[in-house]
Amino acid sequence: MSTLILILITGVGLGALYFLVASGLSLIYGLMHVLNFAHGAFLTFGAFLGFEIARRIGSDTWWAFAASVVIGGVVGALFATLTELALIRPLYERHIEQVLVTVGLALAAVALFEGIWGSDPIYISAPAWMNETTSVFGAQVPNTYWVLMAAATALLISLVVFLRFTRFGMIIRAGVENRKMVTALGIDVRKAFTLVFAIGGSAAGVGGVLASHYTGYVSAHLGSTLLIFAFIVTVIGGLGSLTGAAIASVLVAVLQQFANYYLGGTGDLIVVVALAAVLLVRPAGLLGRTA
Repeated sequence: MSTLILILITGVGLGALYFLVASGLSLIYGLMHVLNFAHGAFLTFGAFLGFEIARRIGSDTWWAFAASVVIGGVVGALFATLTELALIRPLYERHIEQVLVTVGLALAAVALFEGIWGSDPIYISAPAWMNETTSVFGAQVPNTYWVLMAAATALLISLVVFLRFTRFGMIIRAGVENRKMVTALGIDVRKAFTLVFAIGGSAAGVGGVLASHYTGYVSAHLGSTLLIFAFIVTVIGGLGSLTGAAIASVLVAVLQQFANYYLGGTGDLIVVVALAAVLLVRPAGLLGRTA
């Protein structure tokens, strides 16, 4: 029984990590129809600079952890904003060019990170509590998973509140539906779209810092690895649906954990099979809009 509970809770925690990464992808595509393959670079850069800040403060303290999360979010937002202004804005509605540019940026970013920090993983330390476990009906759950779940829940609530109840959120949703009309009203939709990119990049930066604590290290390829699962989650949940991404994140991660334990480490294979099944049965995803 304790094993079942442990697999289930760690699956939900891993799903929370997937959502932290996938939320930015889903948000940017859903509101701007941009498939951003450089999203993993935002994550990795945030993780590296968060690590640098924590190392200088004292990486095993809560102050250092909090500072690294904040810095990761800020760095991710700035990187995403610059990317949107310099590379994406001239290419709206030109999807092939967007893919080529963001893929090129992702490859260049990995090379840059390797040139600065090296190609080997850099192992990190965390506050003592995060290295401990909490007993849940006999299952010893690592505390890192609780942090991931809390962060993902806070992010989902914040994004929903922002999009539904703030002025910028209403402008963004209106701009997506009818950009020309909103522009005719004297509203600069471009600023709102840049803000969407910044929010998505910030989520990725925070996710990068937390991902480094989940894995225990930071490396130039951290974002590339997680980006694969983020895309899978985004497609299964439905492109552009935050709620779908949240549900799919948990389903995919729990399925992956169970398959790894009971089916001889075949979690990644089972996830790919699940992706294929969803695409065959419901191409729009669980909560995506059908044409």
